Amino acid sequence: MHAQIVLFDGFDPLDVIAPYEVLYAGGTASGGAVSVELVSAEGPRAVVSGTGGLALQAAAALDPGRAGLVLVPGASGRVGEPGETPDLEAGTGQQKQDDLVPVLLGRTLNTELPALLRAAMHNPQVTVGAVCGGSLVLAMAGLLEGRHATTHHMGLDMLDATGVHAVHARVVDDGDLVTGAGVTSGLDLGLYLLEREVGPRIAHAVEELFAHERRGTVWRREGPVPSGL
Repeated sequence: MHAQIVLFDGFDPLDVIAPYEVLYAGGTASGGAVSVELVSAEGPRAVVSGTGGLALQAAAALDPGRAGLVLVPGASGRVGEPGETPDLEAGTGQQKQDDLVPVLLGRTLNTELPALLRAAMHNPQVTVGAVCGGSLVLAMAGLLEGRHATTHHMGLDMLDATGVHAVHARVVDDGDLVTGAGVTSGLDLGLYLLEREVGPRIAHAVEELFAHERRGTVWRREGPVPSGL
């Protein structure tokens, strides 16, 4: 499995680094069955996160035709209050570095990323994953209507409003779409993908290496529908 983790301006570093390290370790433990790289819609470049100007280097352009996993992170910035408008740097007309998270996520719609993600989701050889607000990037691009997904608990209502069946779970498996909730769920998402794609022995070895125990039950659309709870 080859994993392409997408960087965009304002991304949340932990959304990227947590699954990257898990998948990289999985590749080592499996003798190279998993590979992982950082990509962007624009190609190789330094991409600045939403956390203190920290930048990561995208090594290549996102290739939606390549089989494997495409993983979309969320953004890092201010949460803000309902109805709050973004602040501007005095006299510049430019957004502050600590922009609201929805603003950072929304800016991705003005890039080539939505078209690339659409192509990836139409590729039967690709599984698309998302961590935290990455689900909202996909949803705002109109790619998740009717699908089951999760995101950070503060964004579940927004996810639901886009026509997604929002699930309050740490990891949601909807076939070729696998999503994680809050920021640290990137660890659990990465471990689950290792278990699903490579096997539980590899996932368990990485889990032990990182001294991290996965939390919660992975939600799947299987079994009887709960009632009376």
